[in-house]
Amino acid sequence: MLDLLADVLGRAQQRGATAADAFLVEDRAFAVQVRLGQVDTVKHAREQHLSLRVFAGKAAAAASTSDFSRTSVERLVDEAVSLARITAPDELAGLPEAAALAREIPALDLDDPTGHDLPPEEKIALARRCEAAALGTDPRITNSEGGDFADRRARYAYATSHGFAGEYATSSFSLSASPVASEEGRMQRDGWYHVTRKRARLDTPEEIGRTAAHRALRRLGARAVKTTQVPVVFDPDMAASLLRHVAGAVTGPALYRGASFLLGKLGQQIAAPGVTIVDDGTMAGGLGSRPFDGEGLPVRRTVIVDKGLLTSYLLDTYSGRKLGMASTHHAARDGSGVSVGTTNLYLAGGTADPADLIGSVKQGLYVTELIGFGVNGVTGDYSRGAVGMWIENGELAYPVEEITIAGNLLDMFRTIDGVGNDLVFRDRTAAPTVLVGRMTVAGT
Repeated sequence: MLDLLADVLGRAQQRGATAADAFLVEDRAFAVQVRLGQVDTVKHAREQHLSLRVFAGKAAAAASTSDFSRTSVERLVDEAVSLARITAPDELAGLPEAAALAREIPALDLDDPTGHDLPPEEKIALARRCEAAALGTDPRITNSEGGDFADRRARYAYATSHGFAGEYATSSFSLSASPVASEEGRMQRDGWYHVTRKRARLDTPEEIGRTAAHRALRRLGARAVKTTQVPVVFDPDMAASLLRHVAGAVTGPALYRGASFLLGKLGQQIAAPGVTIVDDGTMAGGLGSRPFDGEGLPVRRTVIVDKGLLTSYLLDTYSGRKLGMASTHHAARDGSGVSVGTTNLYLAGGTADPADLIGSVKQGLYVTELIGFGVNGVTGDYSRGAVGMWIENGELAYPVEEITIAGNLLDMFRTIDGVGNDLVFRDRTAAPTVLVGRMTVAGT
């Protein structure tokens, strides 16, 4: 992989590029879905992709291909260089300084070389076991949207014309179930999943299936509630979704375009003192970990919010220059070029037991699912459909649906009254249970 990138960069310079970088990915993926014990879909895919970015002075252009033949690669280089020559210059364009590039490629335990050796029949069996466990949990589990198993292995390589070359491999494995519960003619659906870098660390199919079933069962008999203002408790998955909105607001492109509710708030208190938000790409085995970012800079641990104080934005080299700041090493690469992205984003766990957070609420809402995309990244206004459990006198009393929760993200984070001790990394973005002091719950 690195030899191919070296050839591409060498040809780009021969054709007149003053600087260049190239990114290559090779990907192999398998996925199976079973429904009611029968195989519904099986997918097996192999992909490869090469993207090249070239600079002609301060003008930049990019091109990409999935064809690695010599003729195709030469055409890719020629087209990219030709485009750069006719592109308007941008004084802020360019690669990061050579002195800032990663000098070592840390081993982060991201690959499971033997985990993909299972034959397809055994992968199908895992999906079947997961769905069967859900169906067998309770007679009220009467149908299923499927049991799914998927695995993926990818190799990445990146190189620049000014001295960086690195590569690494990753694996991922996932298992999920989506059962349907019914009672008195009404049906409810829910699900559960697990994703990990190592196949041996996957939760058992039976555990995932039973959890999915219990989540569907607790939604039976759901009703709406009257519009009111009450405390809202977000379960870990729903609390993690709040972090994604913060991450979107602190990325360089949103900031320099003026499209962020956190613009100009660096160094200010934007959340309650119990809120610390971290992005850490150095976590061994993390689903978002990587040894270097999309520009060859060493990935590190970045504290975005420290005890409620906004302490860092998320920047690549270009957005950092636009804002007069240094890159935070958050460049990401894909087929469309360079962007800014998170690695392992999480809200640091607190000391409260989740049951105690619920117990502290006399009347309120425990959110287990959010629907829709009613979030304004410029103002922070937040409005989404929700499903969950109504809290009465500190107890989960009954399921609710057909409601909307609304507020403003800044107000929500500033009024976080409790952070749970149940942080578990089940995804690239993770959070514990969170109690927001007051939101509008709109129902009947």
